[in-house]
Formats: sequence, C-alpha cells, structure tokens
Amino acid sequence: MMSVSSLNTKIKSLLEATFMHTLVEGEVASVTYHTSGHLYFSIKDDKSSIKCVMWRSSVTRMKFRIEKGMHIVVEGSVSVYTPRGEYQFQTVRIEPYGQGALALAYEQLKKKLKDKGYFSPERKKPMPKHIQKIALVTAKDSAALHDMLKIIEHRWAAIEVVIVDTLVQGEQSASQIARALRYADTLHVDVVVVGRGGGSTEDLWAFNEEVVADALFSMNTPTVSAVGHEVDIMISDFVADLRAPTPSAAMEMILPDSREILYTLTELSDRYTYTINHKIQTLSHKLLHAEEILHHSSPSRKLQEAHDNFSTVKDEFSRVIAYKLERLNEMIPQKKEQLKHSLSFVLEQKRKTLELMQKSIIMNNPKNQCKIGWAKTSINGKVVALSSLKKNQKFVLEDESTKIEALCLNIL
Repeated sequence: MMSVSSLNTKIKSLLEATFMHTLVEGEVASVTYHTSGHLYFSIKDDKSSIKCVMWRSSVTRMKFRIEKGMHIVVEGSVSVYTPRGEYQFQTVRIEPYGQGALALAYEQLKKKLKDKGYFSPERKKPMPKHIQKIALVTAKDSAALHDMLKIIEHRWAAIEVVIVDTLVQGEQSASQIARALRYADTLHVDVVVVGRGGGSTEDLWAFNEEVVADALFSMNTPTVSAVGHEVDIMISDFVADLRAPTPSAAMEMILPDSREILYTLTELSDRYTYTINHKIQTLSHKLLHAEEILHHSSPSRKLQEAHDNFSTVKDEFSRVIAYKLERLNEMIPQKKEQLKHSLSFVLEQKRKTLELMQKSIIMNNPKNQCKIGWAKTSINGKVVALSSLKKNQKFVLEDESTKIEALCLNIL
C-alpha cells in the first residue's frame, strides 16, 4: 500500500519522463493572456481536452496570438502538480496547424491595423515635388544604403542626405527601427525612406512588427517603405505613405532624373529662345508699323500740313479780298451817286413830314383851340360839368392864362 503523495510522485516521474518534447495537435478551447505575461489555455479534440500553460519567456517569442477555435500544434512536455494531483501540458512553442506562425502573425497584424485605419488612403501624405533633404533609415554598412546613395548620385546629387543608422534584422531591430523613425521625424527633412535589401521572411520580419507600424503611422514627415524585393510586401508597406519595391526603386520614384531635367531644360530653353525671337520679330514689325503711323500722325507733320493749308487759305483769302476791293473801288462812284440821290430823296421826304408835323402841332395846340369866353370847370383838381354843380358849392374856372375860384349862387 502507498500514500496519495507517493502515488502522485510516481505518476509525475512516469509522465514527465515519458512525455518529453511532445507535439500535440488540437483546437483552442479557451485562452487567457494573464497580466503576468503567462499564457493559460486548453486544447481539445472531439473526445477530450487538456490544460496547457506557456510561461512569459516563451510567450514573448511568439509572433502571433492564439484565439479560441484556432487549430494549433503545441510543443512541450507533460508536467504534474503533485499537491493536487493535476497535470497539464507545459508548452514551449506554438504553431498554427497547416500554416506558418509568421504567416498567421502577418495576417493577424494586417487585419488589426487595417481595422484601426492605418492603411486608409485618406491619411496618406503626398510626396513633395521638390525634395531638398532626405533621411535614409537603414543599416549604415548595408548594400541597400550603398544602392540608394548610388542612385541619388546618379539622379539628383544636389540633394542633402541624412543617414540614420539602425539594425534591420534580429530581435532588437524592430524597436531600433521605430526609434530611428521617430528621430528622423525631428530632422526637418522632406522625406524619410526606411528599408533594407532582400532576405528571408525571418530576416525581413522587423518591418512586420506593430511597433514599426505605430512609428510610421504617427510620423508628420512623408514616408517611403522600401524593403526587400518586389515580391516582398511588408506591413510597413501598407502603413507608409508610399511603397517602393526595392530601396533603389524608392530613389527612382521620389527623385527627379537630372539628365531628364537637363534635357527638359534644354528643350525649354530652345523653345523659350524661339518664342522670344518670334516675339521680338513680331514686336519689331509692330514697332515699324507704329513708327510709320507716328510719322504720318506726328505733331510736326500735322503742324506742317496745317501751315501749308493755312498758307493756301491765306493766299486764297488775299486773292479774294483783292478782288473784292477792286470790285468795291469800281462801285464807289456809282454807290456814291446812288447814296447822294437816296439822301436827297430821304431829306426831302423828312422835310415834308416835318412841315406836316408843324402844322399839326399848331392846329392841336390847346392855346389855339380855346375860344374867348370859354373856361374849364374843376373841383379839387378834377374837371366837372357845370350841370353837376350845386348851390353854394365852390369850384374853379380857368383858361390858358387865368384861374378863378368861384361860388355857385344859383342854378338856372
């Protein structure tokens, strides 16, 4: 006979010695990410289930999160908790069933960031047309940096380049890239290019980390993601304002080609020269035409024409005046004789008229019209008839030489 403790101890020794480095397939029945960093979950099939645990040191190395209902493969060993006689599967690694862990982690993060609006076209910043200063976030000794600098020298050597050195692969690379991006955002450059050359999925994985996506999303400077080869599409490609298939292609996409610009400038210069010459020629013709118009319309010409016209009019006027004077001189004796006869006739007529007027005046003179014995009767200066006088009424009698105040004594 043995005690419970002895039995549990023997079971623990047997199970832990038997089920070491075991792979178990199952569906996630429950999952809890504890605040301590440990992961507690259980997996099941259609007949039974088993509790599992993954300690924090192993959880931090996982690239994806497990969820209820997910089909997974766990690697680990069976452990027994002797005081309660319970056993669980102590997990050191988890892989999605039939799918790589990195591929699942990629899809999970992609969906998460898309739902948060990290990939929204509306938030993408446009690339500046004229780039004067650029920051390259990559490893300082990498082939990618060499290729980018070569393209810069070839296309647009006048640009100012700031190199921000960072790890681009390894466990610490994601946090270093994020820190380098935040630093580059403070340099007041026109564009920040982040990237590296080709490699395996594991080599490029830093650009699929959420910390890098967060740094890109929060930047104020336009960003370009240039990671790996054309077939490599990173999470950073979706978050950055512009995705370039390779680091070299990034430089070709955002920088102008100096040779094309020189060719364009030459073409524009020729076109400008032709336009200016054509303009000068056109203006010269207009100037000549204007000079001709000015010559015909100039004040001096107008004055000369006015002077000539005045001389012509003056000569014509002098000729007419001379003719008129000559004619008048010829007419003076005749006119003088006509005037003399006219004056004689008028004077005779006036004399006769004067005689008639004198006779009329003599005839109409009141003194000559008054007869002896006749006088004017008036009262208070007003002429009245004798018949209007009343008895004892005073009145005045007057002729041309005498005025008498009288009194009516009786009316006969």
